[in-house]
Amino acid sequence: MAGNEVSTDAKAVVRRNTELVQGGGDFALFEDLFADDFIDHTPQPGTTPDKDGVRKLYGALRRAFPDFSASIHWQTVEGEVVTTFKTYSGTHRGEFLGVAPTGRRVEFETVDAMRVREGKITEHWGVANLFSAMQQIGAVPPIESA
Repeated sequence: MAGNEVSTDAKAVVRRNTELVQGGGDFALFEDLFADDFIDHTPQPGTTPDKDGVRKLYGALRRAFPDFSASIHWQTVEGEVVTTFKTYSGTHRGEFLGVAPTGRRVEFETVDAMRVREGKITEHWGVANLFSAMQQIGAVPPIESA
């Protein structure tokens, strides 16, 4: 397979995860997209750095924000690693990081890098602006300007 085809295929795998698993709650597809020996190098609080931890995280996000969705702004590929910048959004209808539902609409940005090998996501590194999400649900006061 040519380099361009590998890049296109890897981006499609990550896009399917973002749109159909995270945004659509398709956990059967999750099982197909993630390698059994997947490693998360930046696991979120309360999760483990493996496939089960990501499954737990995605489930928690879908319970906290039943209308959870993602808008991909851009993706790049370097070798086997797909980097995606996106904005997540949803309405806070379930507990999120210990905060009871507020009914508030939340949007926060995330940058993820995912290694894709043979059509499976094998590794993840990411940074999510959870501070902004916590501010939006009122768990953290806004920073006042001087």
